[in-house]
Amino acid sequence: MGCRISKISSANTTVLGVIQIMIGIYHVLMWYFLLLLYMGQIKGVFGTYEPLTYKMGTSLWGLAFVISGAFTVKAAKYQSRHMILCTMSLNILCIVITIIAASLTIVELAHFRSVSYRNYGQAKLGREVSRVLLCSYPLEFVIALTYSISSCAYLPLSSIVKSLMGKTWRLSSLAAWRQVIWLEAEKQEDIFESVTEVVEGNS
Repeated sequence: MGCRISKISSANTTVLGVIQIMIGIYHVLMWYFLLLLYMGQIKGVFGTYEPLTYKMGTSLWGLAFVISGAFTVKAAKYQSRHMILCTMSLNILCIVITIIAASLTIVELAHFRSVSYRNYGQAKLGREVSRVLLCSYPLEFVIALTYSISSCAYLPLSSIVKSLMGKTWRLSSLAAWRQVIWLEAEKQEDIFESVTEVVEGNS
């Protein structure tokens, strides 16, 4: 019932998809920027700054946001069952990605080990970029969650409900017929016993 109430228009769905694409492109660009930033570090006494998010390419996961946004825009125009299911699956994947990426970013920002003084400026700038990216994850999470919930309204669930109702009706009808046959059998047995008693009494 909640899915039916939360149905959104095609125009709003398109807007959500476009915002997703913009967020994804921004993340990919920031990944390229961080790649150049950290690759330009000089190995000093305390080493270089290479956070977990950089090693795992967390910003590059924004490609999933771009793909999901493209499918969302297309699903707004072509609301077929398979397209909506595919788009909803991608948005659910984006929800999982945002949770993991945000968790890794929080872990990165919570710890900061000493680095070479030559790389301190790059490490500081990289952490600021991570803070900005961390602010974008809730937005992507809300967009993906909104579409995932509202897309339930477009799924043709009526056919499934009708099929279940038909099966239930057939099962109930079969049970009713069995009851009728059982009652008829008992009635015939009573009649047979009555006739037998009458014949035995006459004889």
